[in-house]
Amino acid sequence: MGYIAALFIGISLGLIGGGGSILTVPVLVYLFTVNPLLATSYSLFIVGATSFVGAINNYRKKLVKIKIALLFGASSITTVFITRKFLLPFIPDKLFTIRGFTVSHSFFTMVLFAALMLLAASAMIRNGNNHIHKKTGEQAKANLPKLLAYGVAVGLVTGLLGAGGGFLLIPTLVLFVGLSMKEAVGTSLLIIALNSLLGFMGDIGHFIFDWPFLITITAIAIAGIFMGDFLSKKINGEKLKKAFGWFVLIMGLSILIKELFFNS
Repeated sequence: MGYIAALFIGISLGLIGGGGSILTVPVLVYLFTVNPLLATSYSLFIVGATSFVGAINNYRKKLVKIKIALLFGASSITTVFITRKFLLPFIPDKLFTIRGFTVSHSFFTMVLFAALMLLAASAMIRNGNNHIHKKTGEQAKANLPKLLAYGVAVGLVTGLLGAGGGFLLIPTLVLFVGLSMKEAVGTSLLIIALNSLLGFMGDIGHFIFDWPFLITITAIAIAGIFMGDFLSKKINGEKLKKAFGWFVLIMGLSILIKELFFNS
């Protein structure tokens, strides 16, 4: 089931340009029994490598704006690296205790991840991109302070949880930069790749990696992104995004219930 889920992560990235990365940590934790903190690091590598391949594929179609990716990514990449290299190593395993219940770093990570999944699911289910399509092709003026703020927010999400943050990136690139949806998807994949891979570099020296396992999962996800790109020509992306949103919602609620009520 874990290997099938890894394929689905890539397929999702290829089909709708995001969403799949948010499943990577839960797949690693619950299907491969990887420690949650190590899973966020593995996720950075898997998501980064898969998104990079997807970005190259989109670049060939002239759907990646490199200058915008580097400009927007400057703040997010810096935030990711600082978070992984200097912040995470100093977060204690036991954060605090409430009425005899000790809140561990791993528990907090999974609860925060579940909350992020619910937020992402809500955005996909509401199909909030409808109003974004109306902006396609318009020259929206980029608000630099907002772009930097969004970059820092995406960087924190990526750094703390190992999620790509595509559901945050795509609306930002369309509304504040004026990219078309297809350009936003391609450009966001490059930003996600840069964020994730540089964040993973910040983990080197802090974790011991099972490289054969990590490369196997990454290869499966990369195969999935090519499948997703092929299927995107035959499947309505918006309908799929809404259906995927419901799936992520159920997953997020399941993780939240498990961690809050069934965590030993």
